[in-house]
Amino acid sequence: RLDARRTLKSLVADLRIMSKRIDYIIDDIKEQYLENDNNIPWIIGFSGGKDSTVVLTLVWRALLAIRKELGNIALTRQVYVVNNDTLVENPIITDYIVEVMDKIQSAAIDQKLPINVQTTVPKLEDSFWISFLGKGYPVPNNTFRWCTDRLKIKPTTQFILDKVDIMGEAIVLIGTRLTESATRAKSIRRHEIKGKRLTKHPLNPNTYTYPPIKDLYLEEVWYILNNEPSPWGYDNKKLFQIYADATADDYECPTVITDKTQPSCGQSRFGCWVCTVVKEDKSMKALINNGNQWMAPLLKYRDEMVAGRNISENRYATRRNGQAAQDADGHNQGNYTFEYRCEMLRKLLELQRNMQQVKPHMELISNQELVAIQINWYRDGFFSPKVTDIYNEVYNRNMPLENMQYQERLILEKVCVEHPEDYHLINDLVSLQKSKTILMNNNGLQGDIEKRLDNYLNQQ
Repeated sequence: RLDARRTLKSLVADLRIMSKRIDYIIDDIKEQYLENDNNIPWIIGFSGGKDSTVVLTLVWRALLAIRKELGNIALTRQVYVVNNDTLVENPIITDYIVEVMDKIQSAAIDQKLPINVQTTVPKLEDSFWISFLGKGYPVPNNTFRWCTDRLKIKPTTQFILDKVDIMGEAIVLIGTRLTESATRAKSIRRHEIKGKRLTKHPLNPNTYTYPPIKDLYLEEVWYILNNEPSPWGYDNKKLFQIYADATADDYECPTVITDKTQPSCGQSRFGCWVCTVVKEDKSMKALINNGNQWMAPLLKYRDEMVAGRNISENRYATRRNGQAAQDADGHNQGNYTFEYRCEMLRKLLELQRNMQQVKPHMELISNQELVAIQINWYRDGFFSPKVTDIYNEVYNRNMPLENMQYQERLILEKVCVEHPEDYHLINDLVSLQKSKTILMNNNGLQGDIEKRLDNYLNQQ
């Protein structure tokens, strides 16, 4: 009994200390929010994970406290809750994020708080599937990690720069903590200025970073999530369950990656389902083993991308710029061959078709991306098979991809009745011109047309 009392006393004391430390952080946030700095907008990178959720929770509580203390005045500094969607996120996290972001926006409106929800996505030409299947980039690894810059850094950086253009400056609130890892602690210490809350962003001009929860321990993070009601009315038990199911390491993606010195999702719990930087996706395996067997085909496709990466037959002997790309043993190290891209697109569409039987709303690749892949194939001089040929085969449909109007096609077919190959040539040339229009860029059109004409003449 004596030991039990001592344990209870110790627990109560710990909770009091935690509560005081949390109140101190809220006071710090309130003080920074009320700074006379022309209401520089705040940007909270929201991954949906534990740390970014805690940052938003404490900011929300600080805003409510400020308004109450100042007599319910309207708060003027804008707070942007920004989630970066790579378009290839773990589907479980995608569904969770959509639900949470809707809750946050609705609650902010109801509570009349200056909180705005935003989602950033990569530019179409930078998306994972365009880079992999359209342009033939080898899937990322530790020495060629093109995904972080294209899928994360560029979209969030652009959002920040847009706010800087409007307001002159911006403050990014990050959910990094000193106790996460020695590397993270070293990074925080390296950039912080003694006695200052804000530090200069290492890359973006007129941008500052503010890590309000940098001194919190993991136990305090979970204490907030499990014991404090969500100010936007969401059940944090769902988040806890996701972590419980994905029991691998205890690491989460940075909330907003705007600096290449920050770790990418290569070792993250909440990363992209296509991540090939790690040898083994432990979190996805854990999710599958904990009742999400429907995700197993996703993991299989991801593993197939890893296995096929360095096979010489899947790669060209030159890079996209024509530079030689072979090692001393004659192993091809250029971009992926057109045949391999077609094969992997077919398998991706088959995967999507099968997944939609279990999850009807699931879309692994968008129609926009399919169109952009076709455009890149045209630009590389590949006209058969077309993306729609593969799509129709997988989905057992008959969707034509023609670039002329119906009447134009009828006239052209009549003219080319004795030489049907001429019809395909003209349609391909129209496709090239149309692709340039879609991309709003006519650079290289003449070269692309000459390449197609050369291919046609060589086949005669």
